Amino acid sequence: MRNEKLARSYHAGRCLAPTFHWQRVGSRSPTVDCVSSIRNISVGLAIRSGRVLVLDGVDRVTGEAFHRAIGGGIEFGETAEAALRREFTEELGVTLGAVELLVVVENIFEYEGNPGHEIAHVFAVESPEIDAIPLDARLRVLDEGSPVRWVSIGDAHGPFYPTGVAEILDTLVGRADRTATVSSSTSEGV
Repeated sequence: MRNEKLARSYHAGRCLAPTFHWQRVGSRSPTVDCVSSIRNISVGLAIRSGRVLVLDGVDRVTGEAFHRAIGGGIEFGETAEAALRREFTEELGVTLGAVELLVVVENIFEYEGNPGHEIAHVFAVESPEIDAIPLDARLRVLDEGSPVRWVSIGDAHGPFYPTGVAEILDTLVGRADRTATVSSSTSEGV
């Protein structure tokens, strides 16, 4: 069904895969360029105390509020990791330390009435600068103004994008809980 809808959009001369560009002044809404290609992106998950640092967004057509992992497009000739590091510097003004590629997911979606298609490289990220951000902080993306904040992984309302991030977060939190349990058991036995 989805492929038929995309094919009809293509044959009707509509945009098959829009590329979103954020306006730098005034509105917090992106402009849309129609490009019939798949967009490659890199996003990072910074996790601390059962929370993840995310960008908050709202689809103005559907009214859906959502959380999105921080990151953006991979430029031609740039590796996924280099793009991730550049995006965190551009968006939050922070330098990343260790990064670990967790998964690559394909995301076919509709945003503000336009179909989109992206391949997302999802990384776990570490940074002393991110660790210094208070858990109750309310930040803005430096290059376009979207709100950024820590949200509780277990209690978050609204979906996480790219698709599959919520499951990745559950896995990471489970891994951290198991590591903490093993660490405390080991120190008790010493």
